[in-house]
Amino acid sequence: MNPQTKSIDQFQILRERMVQRLREHYKIQDEKILGVMNLIPRDVFVSDALKMQSYADHALPISGKQTISQPFIVARMTELLSIDSRSRVLEIGSGSGYQTAILAKLAMKVFAVERVAQLTSEAEKRLRELGIRNVSFRVADGTLGWEVYSPFDAIIVAAGGPAVPEPLLKQLKVGGKLVIPIGEDQKSQKLIRFTRTERGYDTEDFGSCSFVPLIGEHGWK
Repeated sequence: MNPQTKSIDQFQILRERMVQRLREHYKIQDEKILGVMNLIPRDVFVSDALKMQSYADHALPISGKQTISQPFIVARMTELLSIDSRSRVLEIGSGSGYQTAILAKLAMKVFAVERVAQLTSEAEKRLRELGIRNVSFRVADGTLGWEVYSPFDAIIVAAGGPAVPEPLLKQLKVGGKLVIPIGEDQKSQKLIRFTRTERGYDTEDFGSCSFVPLIGEHGWK
């Protein structure tokens, strides 16, 4: 066995352990999500220095003072979106592209908005190398959404804001779900799901979480 094969096998074992922990400890029930997370190599979305930590049960730093979310948070937020192969998903804060890749394997189309140009460029390259082509990227203020392609079946926000951005609510399809961390403190939030109805929005609280700040016109300044 050559060193490269050994490395690949090592990451596969770590990936399987990560998925086992998501299923048994965190009670993630959607087997499609677990299957995709067992398929996508999380290690390619972090720096070389952090590859051996890429399947650990915590967030990791990436470029632009951003983070790649804890595997549990990626799985939980994706599960809360209730997406399928017909879904059109808006992702705010695509970062290094890991969550983007997970969404792309589950949905019909992903529209990814990121304010850090370097991260977008790197994420596009990684997804292209993985053969993922159903993603459109944009460098912009994510709190404004991507109106030209709305309405969306699901919207996911990977940064914590003081309140839900109004443009994102307006770009959600009736019956669609928006998952976002919200909190008055930039370092601590609640994970909130909004479901659009004919009469307005239903709101559900899924507990405490901690994300980088959502910067933009409808976020933190």
